[in-house]
Amino acid sequence: MPDGIPIQPKDSRGYFMLPQAPEDAGYYVYGTPLHGAGQYGHPVLLSVLFWVEREWQAIDNRKFGIGNISQAGGPVYPKHHSHMNGLQVDIRALRFDGQQVRVSRFEHDQYDHAATAKLIAIFLSHPSVRQVLFNDPDIHGVRPWEGHDDHFHVDIRVSVK
Repeated sequence: MPDGIPIQPKDSRGYFMLPQAPEDAGYYVYGTPLHGAGQYGHPVLLSVLFWVEREWQAIDNRKFGIGNISQAGGPVYPKHHSHMNGLQVDIRALRFDGQQVRVSRFEHDQYDHAATAKLIAIFLSHPSVRQVLFNDPDIHGVRPWEGHDDHFHVDIRVSVK
């Protein structure tokens, strides 16, 4: 750590951990394991997240929650077998009150369907986003997936040249 400046953790694949508490960020982090140990992302995924964050901050002052991505080195992720290559990320559905806790699409008094749909539309507008899995059938462009009532799963593609 030169001159006391912390270096962003990097794993054996060359993937960096998502910054955990950047000042004025448009997102917050959650997930397991704690303290970012499950938030190592491919550089393209991190670029998508930062782009979405910027677009989101232009239309809404609430932060969106970024959850599980991949563990350092890409081992099997308990309950998240698709989260091994750093190309998938879980994002929490949005709440009306802006609290940084989970909300299910069935909690109609707390779940902000319209804002969640806008956030998903931003993700889907990025050319690297391959698909979004979420169980709200009233949101355009998503596919259902078991266990995805309180968060959506974003899968990106990486072009190899």
